Amino acid sequence: MIKFGPSGNSESFYAAGYEHTEEAAAYVRELGLDCFEYSFGRGVRMSTEKAHSIGAAFGKEGIEISVHAPYFINFANPDDEMAAKSFGYVLDSAKMVREMGGKRVVFHPAAQGKDAREVAVMRTEDRLKTLRDYIYLNGLQDCMFCPETMGKLAQIGTVEEIARFCLVDEVFTPCVDFGHVNAREQGSLRSKEDYRRLLEFLIDRLGYDRMKHFHVHFSKIMYGAKGEIRHLTFADEVYGPEFGPLAEVLRDLALEPYIVSESNGTQAEDALAMKRMYQAAEKAAASCAK
Repeated sequence: MIKFGPSGNSESFYAAGYEHTEEAAAYVRELGLDCFEYSFGRGVRMSTEKAHSIGAAFGKEGIEISVHAPYFINFANPDDEMAAKSFGYVLDSAKMVREMGGKRVVFHPAAQGKDAREVAVMRTEDRLKTLRDYIYLNGLQDCMFCPETMGKLAQIGTVEEIARFCLVDEVFTPCVDFGHVNAREQGSLRSKEDYRRLLEFLIDRLGYDRMKHFHVHFSKIMYGAKGEIRHLTFADEVYGPEFGPLAEVLRDLALEPYIVSESNGTQAEDALAMKRMYQAAEKAAASCAK
């Protein structure tokens, strides 16, 4: 089934007096959501005992959990020692999500730096081949590793680059951040056809089975000439993208991703709004079929 949930905790979670990640499990379920993404953005500093505690809470509520690996991963770094740290960040994130009872690890692939674009992309691809080997050596191939489309021009992570990286091995599945794509491409996602073109490209490259349960990040994002500036909420009426057309395309293509809201402070509420839009698209399709 398609699943909807927040990345981290909304402002409303803390306003209600909650503090601990374990409490987010019941909070998310009571809203009617299905999944939750925990961020190791600033490093993997969680004990095994804490991971088990979080996993038990989410398992009890039937909420599936994913993690976001540290933000400072850079597989295009020309320094081999720094690249080695990136391998560790991804592998440590995977080991911890397994302790939580989850399977999905989202990570930012790389930054271009001073190299030519293709040089940085090729280095990233080569490093992901090494990461693949480490994944199998550590017995982590049952996890899903999701390189993410990125929102700034200086970052490695166009839709085409992410498809290329995922062709390295089946352990890699795209995380399509539609807000990032829209920001990087100056508002490119407006219609159903825009979304359909993007998703059919990935299906053509990776196959339907690989894409059926892909990972999604979604939020409206302010952007400028260099791409992403900052995340917004669904209340914003200036920047996109809008989720409604995507909901219809996901229904039409029978795709069932995890959809994680990364709205700025209203991520749980906006995840619920997306779930309702998708349910409305399903109901409309069912009515047309009668």
